[in-house]
Amino acid sequence: MGAVAFSAKSYARIIGANDRVQVGVIAFSDRFRTSLFPAFNNHYKELNFDIVAVSDIWKKRREEGQAFLKEKMGHEVKAHRNNEELYAAKGVDAVFVSSSDFQHALHAIEAVKAGCDAYTEKPFAETMEDNRAALKAIKDSGKIVQIGSQRRSGANYQAAAEFIQSGKFGAITMVELTWNVNQPGRWRRPELVAQLKEEDTDWKRFLMNRPFEPFDARKHLEYRLFWPYSSGMPGQWMSHQIDTVHWFSGLKHPRSVVANGGVYFWKDGRKNWDTTTAVFDYGPENDPTTGFQVTFSSRMHNGDEHPAEIYYANGGELNLITNKVSPAGGLTENFARPMNLKANLLPSLDIADISVKTSAAANTGGDVTTSNHVRNWMECVRSRKQPNASVEAGYSHSIATIMTNAAVRTGMKATFDEKTQEVMVGGKVFKY
Repeated sequence: MGAVAFSAKSYARIIGANDRVQVGVIAFSDRFRTSLFPAFNNHYKELNFDIVAVSDIWKKRREEGQAFLKEKMGHEVKAHRNNEELYAAKGVDAVFVSSSDFQHALHAIEAVKAGCDAYTEKPFAETMEDNRAALKAIKDSGKIVQIGSQRRSGANYQAAAEFIQSGKFGAITMVELTWNVNQPGRWRRPELVAQLKEEDTDWKRFLMNRPFEPFDARKHLEYRLFWPYSSGMPGQWMSHQIDTVHWFSGLKHPRSVVANGGVYFWKDGRKNWDTTTAVFDYGPENDPTTGFQVTFSSRMHNGDEHPAEIYYANGGELNLITNKVSPAGGLTENFARPMNLKANLLPSLDIADISVKTSAAANTGGDVTTSNHVRNWMECVRSRKQPNASVEAGYSHSIATIMTNAAVRTGMKATFDEKTQEVMVGGKVFKY
């Protein structure tokens, strides 16, 4: 993303080079502790940032977060029982939002309304109501919000985007996305669940705008396994991969989605599937005769967690497992000649060699890309430029996630109504 003209609100918020940016943490989660904080730690001294506060509704994590950050930052860090208390203290300029999936959009709204910039984890939203509300609040606020789609700060992905958008790849004809693991404990927290007591947390604040139900420690801590607190595979994994489809193609959302799957293996009370296959139709809304298909396939009972993204064209493929462009599967002379066509074969290229400006680091490691992504946000907080993964990117990946969840929940084809910005199933608005 390049520089944009400053709005009056945005210009007024520019922080001087010598002013320290005070940061708060919304939810002391595993994601923050093991990934976002190490990324922040790589850059905060150079860019003059600091973490001064943490908010968590669970007493145990609130106290752990305070102790962890006090040790790492070398000074006292305030601990708040909830976000309202944190913002009322008026001590932060920006926040990391790494709370439960369904809370991200709502917590982003709270942040910008409190006058703060935000790094907001994905999935951005799990309902269109939350998605639209957060988009509007953020756009109206002029605040800098980075969505945690860190592929957008990965050098290999940036080079791939450049190659496809240059036209050298040719038209995308299909995309295959896969994400497979064999981890019975993935998204499980049995030891923590045993420790969580209702009196030590704020169940009402956890639910936010979801329908009331009695306290359930599993849903509080293992929310990724239960709708309507998470869509599971679509929100956690597919949201990363489908974001590259939107980025590379310039399309904002699928035209339609169908899905199949179920809880086939891990019979542990979860409601979100352990096996999912979704099929997407992408292309311009006004021309259903053109476009391409995307498939997303994920299983939790067999796999080694090497997420795959392969883009196909008539001339070959762009493979983001190997980081190579190749003529594999392209139209050969043998098959082109009988149809009076010419062979169409892409050259063999390393993605890192496609662009001089991105060739220095084509590392696909999550730590590198997350570090780059957090740094990009921190730099944009100072410059007021839009970050690599702006709110519009989050809005778009959320449409695809919500459409997939609608297909999963109903067993029907999900579409999107451009006029109303609603996900539709069987001619009706999808409601959880």
